[in-house]
Amino acid sequence: MKISISGLRFEAILGILDFERLKPQPIEIECHITYRYESGEYLDYAEVAKTLEETMKEGKFYLIEEALDALFQKMAEKFPRIETIEIAVSKPDILPNCRVCVSDFRSNL
Repeated sequence: MKISISGLRFEAILGILDFERLKPQPIEIECHITYRYESGEYLDYAEVAKTLEETMKEGKFYLIEEALDALFQKMAEKFPRIETIEIAVSKPDILPNCRVCVSDFRSNL
């Protein structure tokens, strides 16, 4: 089975610049997960979205790459049924003319 979460948007501290450390900025996450489905057991997408957001807000990361590592680790711990996961973290408002995004894919968490 596959779950996709697109456009998960919230504010969090993320970045190395002084102004990024002082005030939360808009963050957007896209996440694609494949998982083992067995009758009656499922992956709660609301809980997945909540975990992604909470991890970002609590982490106050300096680099998007650090945030991604923490997200993968938390998802593996909390959702052992995950087989593969792709996460993209965007800072949609950091530059005036584009969206900045870093993504990664992991399997066999």
